[in-house]
Amino acid sequence: MRIRIHRGSNEIGGSCIEVESSGYRILLDLGLPLTAPDLASIPLPDVAGLTGTSSSLLAIVLSHGHRDHWGLMPKVRSDVPFVMGKVTSQILKAASDFVPDTFSPEVSTFLEHRKTLEIGPFKLTPYLMDHSGFDAYAISVEADDQRLFYSGDFRAHGRKSKLFDALLHAPPRNVDLMLMEGSSLGRLAEHQQFPTEQELEEVFVDRFKHTSGMALVACSAQNIDRVVSIYRACKRSGRVLLVDAYAAEILKAIDHDSIPKPTSDWTNIAVYLPQSQRRQLVRKGIASIVDSYRGLRIWPDELSARSGALAMLFRGWMLDDLEKVGALQGARVIWSQWDGYLKDGPGKKLVETCALKNIPFEVVHTSGHASPSDLKRLASAVGARKLVPIHTFERDRFPALFENVSIHNDGEWIEVASGQI
Repeated sequence: MRIRIHRGSNEIGGSCIEVESSGYRILLDLGLPLTAPDLASIPLPDVAGLTGTSSSLLAIVLSHGHRDHWGLMPKVRSDVPFVMGKVTSQILKAASDFVPDTFSPEVSTFLEHRKTLEIGPFKLTPYLMDHSGFDAYAISVEADDQRLFYSGDFRAHGRKSKLFDALLHAPPRNVDLMLMEGSSLGRLAEHQQFPTEQELEEVFVDRFKHTSGMALVACSAQNIDRVVSIYRACKRSGRVLLVDAYAAEILKAIDHDSIPKPTSDWTNIAVYLPQSQRRQLVRKGIASIVDSYRGLRIWPDELSARSGALAMLFRGWMLDDLEKVGALQGARVIWSQWDGYLKDGPGKKLVETCALKNIPFEVVHTSGHASPSDLKRLASAVGARKLVPIHTFERDRFPALFENVSIHNDGEWIEVASGQI
């Protein structure tokens, strides 16, 4: 077995790994680079079968539903089999009516935690991981009596941290080559830790209690751990979580009893439809989805009077709607995603608008990726014969932190061979 990193050996985002055995191949992820201005501007990697016919390309396996791991998949010919988690496919489908350049594939096989599946000569065993992207997997690949272990994106400080502990207790054995992400390197010192989701919940509770008007939380609706943290903080501070149709459909797509969603089974959650979103639903012919929110909606003329009892999953373009109905009095904006988005584009504009309108603005966030010490814990538990950096801008830091590091460039074939399973 051999592998080739097409993108990600020295950058975060655009992840794509080709795995080859006995003349057959699979891809692990096919992501859009973080720096890509749009989908059209980025060509597919040089992989036979992504566009033209090739019987040797057996499947594209998606580790999780973040765009930097699936973003180029819409360009692939439609008959290539796609493999991913079931909830990932449901979230992608729910998002496709709202987000440009989205992807709603027909899935040939679903990944299931620690359940091995066979694709040609490959045996794949997925491991459900703690990550800001829901339904994220690390993946073991076996072929030719060799084993590759791909960490995907993971952390140990989220609401699913027990999954990480379970992996440390029972990791894949006899791993010849491990591809491990290193997103946190260069952002944290070796001894530092990111805040936990539980710690963020405490901050949200405090801010919600000390905000006289509406608490506007700018976070991704697909960051389900964060939505749970905000929802729990709402309950503890006496607020109702307010979501738009996009967030409502994402939450409804997750068939887990522990995830809040706008249904009659859940209290402290309501739906508000901004004017532009109402027009969008009509334009796409899906206005009927609002029928499922009957009895759960908060109308524009209610927002001002109820603002002090609401916390809203918010995006900057919603400010105009809220201002028109007088719902910004005493408001606070909390940015709860990567602060790099504040340097330009809509994020920078939001900061400037809040300053102009005297709306308090602060960042309350934690990473979706493992701290350096947790990276070391996983590398030690797996004990791979060769450790290859991926999904990092700081691969040169790996040799000082981990054993058996082997650095490779994009496009370079890497032999997995070493021991025997």
